[in-house]
Order: sequence, then structure tokens, then C-alpha cells
Amino acid sequence: MKTIKHILNLILITTFIFSCKNEVKPEVKTVETETVKELDPNATYAKAEFTIDGMTCAIGCAATIEKKIAKMEGVKSSKVDFDKKLAMVEYDEAKVTPTLLTETVSSVADIYKVSNMKKVDAFSTKQACDADCSKACCANKTRAEKKACAVDCKKACCAKEEVKA
Repeated sequence: MKTIKHILNLILITTFIFSCKNEVKPEVKTVETETVKELDPNATYAKAEFTIDGMTCAIGCAATIEKKIAKMEGVKSSKVDFDKKLAMVEYDEAKVTPTLLTETVSSVADIYKVSNMKKVDAFSTKQACDADCSKACCANKTRAEKKACAVDCKKACCAKEEVKA
């Protein structure tokens, strides 16, 4: 009986020693990295601006559309401004067409509609005043922000100086 107890104790001690190892094995994780696009130095790049209707949020809608356009072969850069509903894309004219841009935006979701597609020399940064002066580009803005407003804005709200308390 003593022999059986000694054997069981020996098995129990051996089990604890080998099961309580503090060896930590490094965890290997695979991380996807963005591949850097090779831009053709001989390509003719054009810039296009267009309106995207149907976006409901900046993170889900605008960011998704921006990424989808940026992944297109021949696209140098893309920016989608949710607040202005404006997309600005610089692309290789030999690989990308305005029709292809429209199809790419529509392929993200059926609710997105492209309009006012136009080629531009430089991306616009101006904001035009809305018909409703309370939503105008310069309403409730600081003096510096008003300077960024459209130069041709003649609305009273754009001319008012903001009073600082």
C-alpha cells in the first residue's frame, strides 16, 4: 500500500512540475500592409471633382468610397469630403475614365449617385454660400475662417464681423 502511495505522489508531483511551465511561446501575427503603388512617370494625370449623393456618414460612407477609389489601378489620389458631398480624384487618363469612376462609386452601394462630374486643373477649396444665410459658408465663423469663404459671397452673414466676448 505504501508503494502505491509513493507512486501516486510521484506521478502527482511530476504532473505539477511539467504542467506548470512558464514558457511563453511568441505569438506570430500576420499583418497586412498597404502596398505602395508604382506611379508611371510618363502618365498624363487628370483631376476630377464630382458630387456623391446618398452618403449618410463620414466614417462608413465617405471613407469606404474613398478607399475603393484609391485602390483603382491608375488612381494617384482620392479624397471624399462628406460635408461637401464632394469627391476629388487624381488619375491616369490612360487607365481611368470618368465613367469608370462613376461605376466604382455605384458599385460600393446602390444608394450612391454621382453627379456634376467635371475635370479640373486644381481642386476647389472654396465654399459657396447657401440660399439660407444661417447655413452659409461664413455664418458663425471666425475672421480667419471667413477668409476661406468664397470671395464672391455678398451675403450679409459673410460680411458681419464676429464679436468676441
